[in-house]
Amino acid sequence: MVLVDANVLIDVLTDDPDWADWSAAKLIEAIESDGLAVNPIIYAEVAAAYKTVKAFERALIAWPLEQLALPYAAAWPASQAFLRYRREGGKRQTPMPDFYIGAHALVEGHIILTRDAARYRTYFPKVPLIAP
Repeated sequence: MVLVDANVLIDVLTDDPDWADWSAAKLIEAIESDGLAVNPIIYAEVAAAYKTVKAFERALIAWPLEQLALPYAAAWPASQAFLRYRREGGKRQTPMPDFYIGAHALVEGHIILTRDAARYRTYFPKVPLIAP
């Protein structure tokens, strides 16, 4: 299963002039091979751009996204990634969404489709990525 990072969905939903083609092609490849999924964190990041849930769901209808629960087992690796981030000088006071997404992929064996691979590569090097 491929967890689709919010930036990839935003690219296709907004027809981003720089990234929409790449993101759409990678989404199609993932549909044909592994299937697409989001978790509540990814869903919330993208949904913030819509006025209603119905409008958001209509926008997503072209993409067969399985909605996965965030597993409780992801909490520990997310916390450890956050602690490492803080020890290395990170300023945020709470774990960032990428830590939960990376930990989710780690504990359930998912691939992450993203344009922003640096944080995943740093804190979740064992998670396979689809990235430019």
